[in-house]
Amino acid sequence: MAKQIIPLMTRYQMGPFTLSHRVVLAPLGRQRSYDYMPQPHAILYYSQITSPGGLLISEATAISENGKAYTRASGIWTKEHVEAWKPVVSAVHDKGGIFFCQLWHPGRFSHFGVPVPSAIKTEEIPHLIADYRNAARNAIDAGFDGVEIHGAHGFLVDQFMKDSVNHRTDRYGGNLENRCRFALEVMEAVVDEIGAERVGMRLSPFSNFLDAYDSNPEALGVYMAEALNKFNIVYAHFVEARHEKGVAMDRSLLPMRKAFKNTFMVAGGYDRDEGNKAISSGKADLVAYGRFFISNPDLPKRFQLNAPLNAYDRSTFYTPDPVVGYTDYPFLEL
Repeated sequence: MAKQIIPLMTRYQMGPFTLSHRVVLAPLGRQRSYDYMPQPHAILYYSQITSPGGLLISEATAISENGKAYTRASGIWTKEHVEAWKPVVSAVHDKGGIFFCQLWHPGRFSHFGVPVPSAIKTEEIPHLIADYRNAARNAIDAGFDGVEIHGAHGFLVDQFMKDSVNHRTDRYGGNLENRCRFALEVMEAVVDEIGAERVGMRLSPFSNFLDAYDSNPEALGVYMAEALNKFNIVYAHFVEARHEKGVAMDRSLLPMRKAFKNTFMVAGGYDRDEGNKAISSGKADLVAYGRFFISNPDLPKRFQLNAPLNAYDRSTFYTPDPVVGYTDYPFLEL
């Protein structure tokens, strides 16, 4: 009998990176850092999840002092952060993993009360862009293979793009091109700093998280997919629609998939069967998993064997405990 081909477990070439399978660790805020510094327990956490040739995306990592939000998030804006990340990244590389750092600014969700995009002074925007550039350089200095710009879920970049919260009347507001200008200027700076083959971007055009939604999310998603092609970045990471607000319309990512020319990654509630269908149908090249990875650090192996999954415990997703709900989920016993 011929061996069954499992689409999620097939090899894939993502730019310069050879992946042994299509199962990606989604960026997951676990709130186990202290004073915005990743801690030694993060070494075990990320190394547990690593498989040879597997792609991991880090937790949302703040790009600047004024980009603080969650009290136990991590940062990457100082050399001290670089040194703290180095052993974590090394642990992933020692097991053959590929590791991207998600660069994040929460915008109006920040502790410092950074205003909505409409109130940010135009002269402040170059400083924000410079913070992304600096954070990208720091991530590479820490050993990361690349960075993912967080342009989703109602945080700063997404806030500029969505017309529910961007009411600017200058070149960064109004029509779709203007609202996406900040995101693309950030992208330009990061690509210039570290190279397009090391850069991805996460987008959630259909999301209404933090009340950041758009009246025409499909047009937004397609516009960004086409615009990102100009930079030749290594991947685009789109989040499936689960909730929408405003004008009802088709919520498929297929138009974005068709528009973007390089690796297309999807996320949003996929299980094994749905992930396999996404790959086999050509809907996506890679599938990112979050909650299932939290409770199953050996998720690719479980998918390969079609083994049962550990149930996750939501009550421990964001607690400060360095072990419980973080590194104590059991592995398969073979």
